[in-house]
Amino acid sequence: MSLRHFLEVDDLTADELLDVLARAESPDLPRVLTGRTVGLYFEKPSLRTRHSCEVAVVQLGGHPVSFRRDEVGPGDREPIPDMARVLSGFHAVLGARVFEQSLLHEFAAASSIPIVNLLSDESHPCQALADLLTMRQTIGGLAGATVAWVGDYNNVARSLSIGATMLGMKVRLGCPPGYGPSDADLDRLRGLGAEPTVTQRPEDAVEGALAVHTDTWASMGQEAQAAERRRAFEGFTVDDELMTRAAPGAVFMHCLPAHRGEEVSAGVMDGPQSRAIAQAHNRLHSFRGLLSWLLYQVEGR
Repeated sequence: MSLRHFLEVDDLTADELLDVLARAESPDLPRVLTGRTVGLYFEKPSLRTRHSCEVAVVQLGGHPVSFRRDEVGPGDREPIPDMARVLSGFHAVLGARVFEQSLLHEFAAASSIPIVNLLSDESHPCQALADLLTMRQTIGGLAGATVAWVGDYNNVARSLSIGATMLGMKVRLGCPPGYGPSDADLDRLRGLGAEPTVTQRPEDAVEGALAVHTDTWASMGQEAQAAERRRAFEGFTVDDELMTRAAPGAVFMHCLPAHRGEEVSAGVMDGPQSRAIAQAHNRLHSFRGLLSWLLYQVEGR
């Protein structure tokens, strides 16, 4: 058995990713956390992440211990390697929702338990697990299916694109000028064996897609850019007209919170094609599946 971390989706192989999704759908996972704890560290406010993670731990028989940056002061009050070593003696797994991806790598370098990225400035792999699970449940087999992203190529888009590419999906990215993937992002996806389509026309990105994703135009920490981003993203609202370009039976997906009238119209967000609430609920199931898989890698149970 070996220690594994989950800092981005491609920390898994494609087969391992499918195993995590299968565990997420299993109704009778072993209670591998009975009598044990999972640490959940938060630098940002949270609704779905905190609730889904805490409930998943309880469902596997464990006890979640949530704590905030102002309580522990990583890097200020105490060196991060010391924190990681101490927490490794208390918990079976440590999840962290942070601003900077580098903090996760510091935790992982010193930890003797699995570290899970619950969100960072660069990626949101737990959200991608829920997105892939939701698409699999609603559109069936993912290999060969087209998934479209409309808006900022942010942390959510990056992890979704990686996961979708790993499972053989065709990825189309409709992003305003200056808000698309970098050359490094594209090279990473090509390295996984696919050539994503990048366009500045959302209608071209959505054409024939079976799933259409978007996210808020200004994420946490970008509030000062909100007015500038509204101007840049004009024409990138996912509305009924844009959804008519997608494949018949296509679904709309949003990681939430949603801003109706900005990145998505109320008609689409609250309409029959929306799977946003199912996505949110799948944060629970996918995290439970991930915990089960990680502990199996470490302990074989």
